[in-house]
Amino acid sequence: MVLLLRAPESGMASSSATTRHLVLVGGGHSHALLLRLWRERPLPGVRLTLINPGRLAHYSGMVPGHIAGHYRLDEITIDLGRLADSAGARLVEGRATGIDREAKRIELGGGPAIAYDLLSLDIGIDTHMPDLPGFQDHARPAKPLGDFVAAWSNWCDALVRDAVAPRICVIGAGLAGVELAFAMRYRTGRLGRPAEIRLVESGRALASVGRRSRTTLLDRLRRQSILLEEETEIAAVTAGGVVLRNGERRAASFVLGTAGARARSWISETGLETHEGFVTVDRLLQSLTDPAIFACGDCAHVGFAPRPKAGVYAVRAAPVLFQNLRAALGEGHPRAFRPQSDYLKLVSLGGRVALADRGCLAVSGGWVWRWRDRIDRGFMRRFPTPGDSR
Repeated sequence: MVLLLRAPESGMASSSATTRHLVLVGGGHSHALLLRLWRERPLPGVRLTLINPGRLAHYSGMVPGHIAGHYRLDEITIDLGRLADSAGARLVEGRATGIDREAKRIELGGGPAIAYDLLSLDIGIDTHMPDLPGFQDHARPAKPLGDFVAAWSNWCDALVRDAVAPRICVIGAGLAGVELAFAMRYRTGRLGRPAEIRLVESGRALASVGRRSRTTLLDRLRRQSILLEEETEIAAVTAGGVVLRNGERRAASFVLGTAGARARSWISETGLETHEGFVTVDRLLQSLTDPAIFACGDCAHVGFAPRPKAGVYAVRAAPVLFQNLRAALGEGHPRAFRPQSDYLKLVSLGGRVALADRGCLAVSGGWVWRWRDRIDRGFMRRFPTPGDSR
């Protein structure tokens, strides 16, 4: 199959004498890996800029372990500033708020717009629930990760001081919600203040995993006294917890939202073709609407082969994105992204025990956790972290 990369209208790839500007928006896993690849193979005549709200980014695979207390914050944090510097890139600390596609500018909240020749988006998702009354004021979304991690640390400090009641409500009993519930149960126990933890799911809990894994996880929830309410709608979040659709109340001093992945709201205003707010891309990770824009990670909708939002796809997309951006800049040939149909899920169960799930496979034990730990630490060794000497 011959792959044809659609050239941006500016014809920027036609002249090697002109300095071109490649802008990466977001410090997600794909862009972090791309910067590492760029460090090894920079492209002459190309200026590289990374835009991110801050100079640090958390690795999602190790966040449950940090919540449980297994990892320090610096162990799960990528220093994007040092990574960008090592790749010869400029880091602009700012939050993207829009794209002026006609002028080829990315708009930043509170800062000047930045011009680009080629743009790549890896801005992740959030789990805000704007339609749920009280969520904005009284709950925390699991994503963006930085906000959640900080809020959890503050709540744990308050818990130790007896300033808050040890009661937690997690909205959403998918794999992410259940894994974080296990982590929070373990951490509060280690703090000497084991919390009452409740998962509230509007549909069927753990619908994305195999039957055997679901049975194992539900049994683990029961054994750890984590309460589960399925087919239960939440009507509102208050300062004291959540109110169910039937009027009943569930007390909680920490309410966490994990249900549903939502795209950044400004994406819908760009004029790009989207699916449920996510940028629709082709096999080259190129926008169907604008050939000067690429997207990857959770903010992209892989229209030719839809997949769930998972970090494994962002990691596997990174070398494809790297090659295709270079091709769009006139170097080499494009390459198709072929996402795997399924992937191995390694789910931590609070302590140093984990479950491996794929299809009909379901095994658990300490060795699974150690396996996952080696994988995660190996991933993080690729990047500079705060305080290390690299």
